[in-house]
Amino acid sequence: MSRARQPPLVTGISPNEGIAWTKVTIRGENLGTGPADLLGLTICGHNCLLTAEWMSASKIVCRVGQAKNDKGDIIVTTKSGGKGTSTVSFKLLKPEKIGILDQSAVWVDEMNYYDMRTDRNKGIPPLSLRPANPLGIEIDKGRFPQKDLESLFPGMSADFTSENFSAAWYLIENHSTTSFDQLKTAVVNLKKQANKKNEGSLAYVKGGLSTFFEAQDALSAIHQKLEADGTEKVEGSMTQKLENVLNRASNTADTLFQEVLGRKDKADSTRNALNVLQRFKFLFNLPLNIERNIQKGDYDVVINDYEKAKSLFGKTEVQVFKKYYAEVETRIEALRELLLDKLLETPSTLHDQKRYIRYLSDLHAPGDPAWQCIGAQHQWILQLMHNCKESYVKEQKGNALLHSPMLDLDSDVRPSPIGHLSQTASLKRGSSFQSGRDDAWRYKAPQQVVFVEKLTKLVVSQLPNFWKLWVSYVNGSLFSETAEKSGQMERSKKNARQRQNDFKKMIQEVMHSLVKLIRGALLPFSLREGELRQYGGWEMKSELSGQWLTQVIQTVRLSSESLTALEIPNDMLQIIQDLILDLRVRCIIVTLQHTAEDIKRLAEKEDWVVDNEGLTSLPSQFEQCIIRSLQSLKTVLDCKPGEASVFQQQKTQEDVCQLSIGIMQGFIDCLEQLSTKPDGDIDTSHLSADVSSPDLFGSIHEESSLSSEQRLLIGLSNCRYLERHTFLNIAEHFEKHGFQGVDKITQVSMESLKELDQRLFEMYIEFKADPIVGSLEPGIYAGYFDWKDCLIPTGVRNYLKEALVNIIAVHAEVFTISKDLVPRVMSRVVEAVSEELSRLMQCVSSFSKNGALQAKLEICALRDTVAIYLTPESKSSFKQALEALPQLSSGTDRKLLEELLNKFKSSMHLQLTCFQASSSAMMKT
Repeated sequence: MSRARQPPLVTGISPNEGIAWTKVTIRGENLGTGPADLLGLTICGHNCLLTAEWMSASKIVCRVGQAKNDKGDIIVTTKSGGKGTSTVSFKLLKPEKIGILDQSAVWVDEMNYYDMRTDRNKGIPPLSLRPANPLGIEIDKGRFPQKDLESLFPGMSADFTSENFSAAWYLIENHSTTSFDQLKTAVVNLKKQANKKNEGSLAYVKGGLSTFFEAQDALSAIHQKLEADGTEKVEGSMTQKLENVLNRASNTADTLFQEVLGRKDKADSTRNALNVLQRFKFLFNLPLNIERNIQKGDYDVVINDYEKAKSLFGKTEVQVFKKYYAEVETRIEALRELLLDKLLETPSTLHDQKRYIRYLSDLHAPGDPAWQCIGAQHQWILQLMHNCKESYVKEQKGNALLHSPMLDLDSDVRPSPIGHLSQTASLKRGSSFQSGRDDAWRYKAPQQVVFVEKLTKLVVSQLPNFWKLWVSYVNGSLFSETAEKSGQMERSKKNARQRQNDFKKMIQEVMHSLVKLIRGALLPFSLREGELRQYGGWEMKSELSGQWLTQVIQTVRLSSESLTALEIPNDMLQIIQDLILDLRVRCIIVTLQHTAEDIKRLAEKEDWVVDNEGLTSLPSQFEQCIIRSLQSLKTVLDCKPGEASVFQQQKTQEDVCQLSIGIMQGFIDCLEQLSTKPDGDIDTSHLSADVSSPDLFGSIHEESSLSSEQRLLIGLSNCRYLERHTFLNIAEHFEKHGFQGVDKITQVSMESLKELDQRLFEMYIEFKADPIVGSLEPGIYAGYFDWKDCLIPTGVRNYLKEALVNIIAVHAEVFTISKDLVPRVMSRVVEAVSEELSRLMQCVSSFSKNGALQAKLEICALRDTVAIYLTPESKSSFKQALEALPQLSSGTDRKLLEELLNKFKSSMHLQLTCFQASSSAMMKT
């Protein structure tokens, strides 16, 4: 039966060599499905399962134990895959021995020295250890590889304290380049050391020979006495004497060696004290070392020393150790307070904040320093935002009090992208230094705009670190970057889950403050009275223009994009989207209001220069003004990701529609004002001839002023062009930019325009037709003319010729302004003249034969002359006039009528040229 998984395979270990208890990382394949699946782990034959930490199916971390083999494989055994194999090996190095005077980063036991050659512990002082250089000559380390030496001397060692000591290995390793003479000197040194040891032992024996001999003689005499007497008396006597001798010897010895023994005890006591100081100097020097390292900022060293002291002396019962350890705890408590102060200090970088939090965590500081830091950072950001507002409000009020508008010409623009706008504009126009300074004053950013830019920059620069600090708090990386200290990480995650709502409120408070501060500066009417006192305070002399609002919208949009990139939830940023929508709506309203004001001032720019189509520059200026306004709103009207349409609210649609209608109506009023203004109110001193116009139009510009009739004609021509072109083009632009209710705007504007056109037309007809009509009746009856008693007609009378000349004058005037208006005006004038002539003919009671012939001649002459301008109404009037006359019965009368008509047309051919068919054809093109 095959296993479900493949056997473990070790393909790598890092590091691949080291001493016992080295931490290694094992990598491979099928290393188990979890900690419970791991059954065994051996390195060089030593079981390392107790220190093993399963990370993943391809990674295990453990520590190497005290193995017997110097080099061996790494074998992993799992429940799911069984015993595995290894493609790599680990080499176990022997630890280097550390002398009494050698520097070391670890604690060295200096009390007991283990002699491997005798395999016993010797309680000898540290200074009596064997010398590091037994030959007494300079050591010159060779460059022979360690592996080569091990293979050359298997099982041996270069350590002269080892029982497997190899002199050859020692010489090769330490004196491979030493000269032969120096080696001879080394031999002499070794012999001297051996002789000193022998002489010392012999001298010790020689010094005690007399004592040994005396004791030997005494013992021999006692032995002989006992043998000779053999009695109890002798035994008792000799025993008593022996005791007396021994007592005297003891007293004498005490007297002789009392001082020596006292010095020895004192020396032993001093030595023991020095040994204690030497062994526990770490604890005794720790308070001073802590203070020094704190001053240098080496907090890691302090924490490591504290952990070591706590593990060694935290539960000691020795009073001296307790005293010094209490002093250490006092220093550590002061360090906790110092680190907490530094943590809550602002401003501070995210790196420093994380560092201080880890220090406090390692020092087991009470409470939750990470959450305290988050709260302090939150309050600091809010304070920065309000301080920013207060500084700009004070600066605005200070400038208003200390500087007049003229002094602002020399004031410096605040260094910002907005303030740089003036310099950029100046460079693009190629202006001089002086003009650049004037432009800088004209385009100087208002304080509110600079404030919004500074405020958003502040939030965008501070909030990311604030958010990242919270993320680190949530995932536990504040305490470890390598997934260690899992207990602290779990506690951090638990605290973060409990405080999620609190942090959400912090973010919302920052967002609300940002939005309300911007509203207080730009949209104060959108805040309540209480909020306005807290977030407002600006002096609103005049509302910002659409250009500055557009700049503000761009700034807020960029800030929103930066905050969105932090992966802050959208519901927390929705309030910024609402602000952007309100700013966009306000920008559109303000821009349209300013456009309406600009349109009203277009009347001041009318130059009355007429082109070939009878138009002035006013309609074109009006259209360009609207187009520029809409183009400036393009970025505002366009919706960025996550933004809603500005026209989603019905009220906004209605307001924009009414403002657009107001703009169109304003221009219509401007046209009416220009067309109907009295002669004395119009300044035409700036008139100049249009070089593209024919000489026919030059007569207008040679005049010092325009007549009321000419202004009416120009107004009519402009109205005609607006109706057929301009208003339709503007409607297309409105639709292109997404405006709602364009049909309503166009309909209302067209109706107003037609009403103006009709009023201007009626005024012009009244000016021109009434004098002609009024001259007919006096002209007919001039010289007491009577239809009943008149001579035979000899031609058309002068009153009709004068009327025709006046009609020709009207034609010329209209033709000069606009050829397209000629049919409309002439038809209406002819209607008025024909209607009056019909009325006069119908009022005659009776006609004589000659009178009827004369009347018919004049009616036909007028009718035939203006035939191309006849309308159904004028034709009906001429018909009624002819029907009021008696019919011509004789052919002679009809022939005479025809001859007289031809004579009239021939005599006035030049004057009647404007009524010819060619002229009519030109009118219809």
